[in-house]
Amino acid sequence: MPKLTILDGGMGRELQNRSLVTNGTIWSARALIEAPNIVTEIHQKFIECGAQVITTSNYSAVPSLLELESVSNLFENLITQAGKCAVRARSASNTSVRILGSLPPLHHSYAPEEVGPEADNFFMYCQIAELLKPHVDGYICETMTTGLEARAAVRAANTTGKPVWVAWTLDNTSTSKLPSGESVNDAYKLLEEHNVDGYLFNCCSPETISSALPILRSLTSKPIGAYANAFGSRIPGSTRHETREDLGPNTYLHFAKDWLKAGASIIGGCCGIGPEHIAHLRTNLQ
Repeated sequence: MPKLTILDGGMGRELQNRSLVTNGTIWSARALIEAPNIVTEIHQKFIECGAQVITTSNYSAVPSLLELESVSNLFENLITQAGKCAVRARSASNTSVRILGSLPPLHHSYAPEEVGPEADNFFMYCQIAELLKPHVDGYICETMTTGLEARAAVRAANTTGKPVWVAWTLDNTSTSKLPSGESVNDAYKLLEEHNVDGYLFNCCSPETISSALPILRSLTSKPIGAYANAFGSRIPGSTRHETREDLGPNTYLHFAKDWLKAGASIIGGCCGIGPEHIAHLRTNLQ
């Protein structure tokens, strides 16, 4: 069995727990503006709990979302700040934890209809990748909803010469399709000519990931992995979701064990999966 790599968990819920997330569109970016020290502390907490890889907190620091709150002028500063927060956390922890730069959706998440032309996406991802480059060991193209969206992000990450992972999100109503309706197989084929060091699923239910991981394992011999969310129903009048009460650390561990059996060697958590989940994974899987 390949050596397991433990990722961190979701930044957003931890920020919410510290009253740093409001019902806006730039939750993690707002924290970078108002309290970057707290972002660093959350990174540190995940490291203390066993994360061997942390991801920069620039997920919502993209121009289309920053414009909605009239702070698009802060784009470059926020990306750089996210990188520095992660580096400060690693330095404070005195560990060799790896830092991955986030290449997120360039508009709202889970919205394949908002994904623009590949050339435009590639241009923007190149900017984000270059700003993060001095601070990161590699990149993760995460919550990708279409094959071409992922390809644009991977191509941009490849220009840096650093390792790159890609993580697609899945349609929770189908065990083998992206929100765009594309199959995992078709999305994978779009990346075959590019350098990808690991393939993952993220920010969808652990049940959906458990069903889809065998498909991914059949497509590649490279490392595969998963980091699910704990989303329940959407909160009325809000962009946020309730956190599932049935997905505590022990239940999440059972899913992680299923992922290991399916061939995963990279496991962490996304929205709603906190430090206590990561600590439980580290204690029981390594």
